[in-house]
Amino acid sequence: MRAGAAGRVEVTLRDLHPPPTRFREDVRAGLTSRPRRILPKYLYDERGAHLFDEITRLDAYYPTRTEIGILRAHIFEIAEAIGTRARIVELGSGSGVKTRLLMRHLDAPASYVPVDISRTQLMDFALTIAREFGGLRVSPVCADYTGDWVLPVPGAGVSRTVAFFPGSTIGNLDAGEAPRFLQRLGRVCGVEGGLLVGADLHKDRRTLERAYDDPEGVTAAFNLNLLERMNRECGTNFDRTAFGHHASYDEEHRRIEMRLVCERDMLVNLPAGNGSGSSLAILLERGEFIVTEYSHKYTLEGFRALIESAGWSVQRVWTDARQWFSVWLLRRSAGPAD
Repeated sequence: MRAGAAGRVEVTLRDLHPPPTRFREDVRAGLTSRPRRILPKYLYDERGAHLFDEITRLDAYYPTRTEIGILRAHIFEIAEAIGTRARIVELGSGSGVKTRLLMRHLDAPASYVPVDISRTQLMDFALTIAREFGGLRVSPVCADYTGDWVLPVPGAGVSRTVAFFPGSTIGNLDAGEAPRFLQRLGRVCGVEGGLLVGADLHKDRRTLERAYDDPEGVTAAFNLNLLERMNRECGTNFDRTAFGHHASYDEEHRRIEMRLVCERDMLVNLPAGNGSGSSLAILLERGEFIVTEYSHKYTLEGFRALIESAGWSVQRVWTDARQWFSVWLLRRSAGPAD
């Protein structure tokens, strides 16, 4: 982080953004798979991120306020357990409420490394944090954190690297993806690395489904916005008015499944990109759907088993009084995952 002549704050970006063709490739793969599925990370373009911020403030959407309540209630214990001179690596920054809460209570944090795929939003947030926490080294990394990526070389005096992954985003990964992601994250954090992660807990169907299909229709707009993004960036011809938002809880897999449901027959075209490859035409029949998000809900025992299978050990776990949500502080442990 460098200050300009007029007190201007600067941060240095490490740009590992996927190639521009990646979105089109993933859309092609998703539309030809069974079930048809577009990865949830693509819900978060600029408008999608704004709509999700609205969602977090809705009465029906309990995860954000419940997690913030847990963090506020236990922030001194959390900060003490993380320790002095830690490098904090946040995967996805969101609105920054949780970031600020954590950073204000840490003992002399060595640096802050936000990691996000949206370059503009990432830089805006990194500069904001750099201004608010004068003297803190802020080193943003533009990358898809669900893939392979590397951190900047740590500065002098860093005691350990601790990843911060709030919001129950871990639940968006399926049973095969989650342990692999946690293993990669362990390698990123290194020896003595830590992870502060939020995980949503299993509860009654009505509460869960209402959280992902709010009466105000904001989540529906968030989901349908993906069609507009594919049209704009990939040249598809989805008719947004022909799709409905649907979210239901799958008891067997303990997950919310969010879908875009086609309400009439439609021929969807995906043009070839950059003059290479071939165009794609897919007939979507009435009632067919595209899965846009899984959101897994855990038991405490089940999440502990996932963590340990991926090479992490539990330092502490905190929940709210109703046990609707959980926050876990983990330490990287040597074992088969390495």
